[in-house]
Amino acid sequence: MHPVAQPPLICHLHAHLLKLGFNIHMYVATSLLNAYAGTSFDCAYKLFDEVLVRNTVTWNSMISCFSRPGDVKGARKMFDRMPLRDLASWSAMIAGYMNNEHWEEGVALFKEMVIFEQLKPDQVTIGPILAGCSEMCSIGLLLGKSVHGLVVKNHLELNVELGTCLVDMYAKCGFMNFASLVFDMMKDRNAVTWTALICGAAKHGFGTVSLEIFKKMRQGSVLPNEFTFTGVLCACVQAGLVNEGRGYFKMTKECGLRPTIQHYGCMVELFGKAGLLGEAYEVVNTMSPEPIIVIWGSFLSSCKLHKQFEMAERVIEMVMNVVRPENDGWVYTLISDLYVLGDKWAEPERVRQLMLHQHVRKARGCSFIRNNTT
Repeated sequence: MHPVAQPPLICHLHAHLLKLGFNIHMYVATSLLNAYAGTSFDCAYKLFDEVLVRNTVTWNSMISCFSRPGDVKGARKMFDRMPLRDLASWSAMIAGYMNNEHWEEGVALFKEMVIFEQLKPDQVTIGPILAGCSEMCSIGLLLGKSVHGLVVKNHLELNVELGTCLVDMYAKCGFMNFASLVFDMMKDRNAVTWTALICGAAKHGFGTVSLEIFKKMRQGSVLPNEFTFTGVLCACVQAGLVNEGRGYFKMTKECGLRPTIQHYGCMVELFGKAGLLGEAYEVVNTMSPEPIIVIWGSFLSSCKLHKQFEMAERVIEMVMNVVRPENDGWVYTLISDLYVLGDKWAEPERVRQLMLHQHVRKARGCSFIRNNTT
């Protein structure tokens, strides 16, 4: 099902042209389809049916129209119906699979394109494949290395876009030596390239290395973005660098950035792990936007770690008002443990009965360090 939306202005223009008796030329139709791809699926599909003569670009635009909202089955039907396909057609369908987390189908189609169709992939094809590799565990690293081999074999230029994809893939998979090697080979780098290396190091426990990379980035006069600071603050959490974390959090504003929910989450975890629960509470209590359940959980976990029930008691009722029974079972368990810590023996039974009544599913906790480094 595609969301119902008001037709954009371009839809009205299209309808007006038809009303005046204009035939939509193939190239005009293709331009309109590209415009519709991100705004109105219904208008795109109607226009596609009205075009009598279609080229591969027209078909490719429709593949993107289907895959962008997540309808990969519809995109594949379009792909299979195509009378002729070019490299862009294969790239569009592969990107549709990979961007919607259909890893196996995307990889299978990529192999079919390379092995059976004997098409040489370009960076447009390779980018989505490399992005998916980091999400596919150990098999993703093997695939990423194979794709890197294709890049070398086909003498593709290691430009900013392709180089960044390779750095990001190796860094997310924990192969920091390979990530650094590709990084050093690149002639040009941007903030995204640096951020990929910083976040990869932070994610895999190399906190001090991550901060050293950030210093080199600043020395090179590259302006960091919000994702860069997420990686830097995660590195501070990993290494337990409280004072440095304070400084980098302040630096986000100095760089003209507004702190994000991830930045605040890192600061709560940084202060909480260090036992500075008063400062962690201050962040939670004053942050904008409002804290989400992961941040509340991080704060409560720190209270449990440092056996500070009185501090946890300040926020438990607020947390219970925002917790979602279908997703946040781990929070109920955490709160029950805190009540035991505070010798409130009647409260754990109340929480247990509440969990049974609301059909709460127990689940493991989560952390900004594991899930939000990039």
